[in-house]
Amino acid sequence: MKKSIVWLASYPKSGNTWTRIFLANYLTNAKEPVPINQVHKFGMGDSIPKTYQMVGGGNVDTMNINVTLGLRDRVLRGIVANNADVNLVKTHNINRPTLGVDLIPEQYTRSAIYIMRNPLDLVLSYARHYGMGADETIEAISRSDHVNNPDETTVYQILGSWSDHVQSWTAKSSFPICVLRYEDMLSDPQEAFTKVLQNIGVPVEQERLDRAIRHSSFKEVSKQEKQSGFAERSRHSETFFSSGTSDNWKSELSEEQVARVRRIHRKTMKQYGYF
Repeated sequence: MKKSIVWLASYPKSGNTWTRIFLANYLTNAKEPVPINQVHKFGMGDSIPKTYQMVGGGNVDTMNINVTLGLRDRVLRGIVANNADVNLVKTHNINRPTLGVDLIPEQYTRSAIYIMRNPLDLVLSYARHYGMGADETIEAISRSDHVNNPDETTVYQILGSWSDHVQSWTAKSSFPICVLRYEDMLSDPQEAFTKVLQNIGVPVEQERLDRAIRHSSFKEVSKQEKQSGFAERSRHSETFFSSGTSDNWKSELSEEQVARVRRIHRKTMKQYGYF
């Protein structure tokens, strides 16, 4: 059984979907953009209830964290069982054991691409997506026991705080990890996505790279969402793609809210240039 999983990892609302749309377009190498509602075909998520039902033989209580954690190894084994060289797998899970279960097991992992985002901007995007207020979101992403609760679209996702999550994925690892900042992806997408392709082991072709970047641009994906909707849009928000920019926190968060985020996440923010 090959170590074939390439994790596309991030805290929610940090740029994971953009990365997956880019990869779908690069791998397809088509002259027209890949429809955003077909992107899931180019890499699966690790928290889809249907896959837990499948490996569990049906009638699985996917709302029970002990049940889904107990099935996680079988889900991941099922992914690598195709014997492919690379299996792209989206995850929002923290990279640390939970209740005795290794969420990101080395024996299935080829490499990882980890995308982080300034937590001050993440607060705004997270709040819109999950229908929360900014203060509530700041409190949530600062808790070491923070999780995404299960529903019809996901099993439990173990997040921890933003700082916990970043540190878990950027610490020394037994497998290669490409660490990207969302802000650097915005300022120089050619360099950022070249690193993504190199991590996966895909040859970098400049014309193809430039086309995939255009096809995954905010202008293109927001146009597609207006025309046909997006399956990953939360019921709490009008659109999934809201701005495609950074530093919105400067006009949308209060001084007290900014100070609170900086106080709680000071060490990690300073480490990655957000302070």
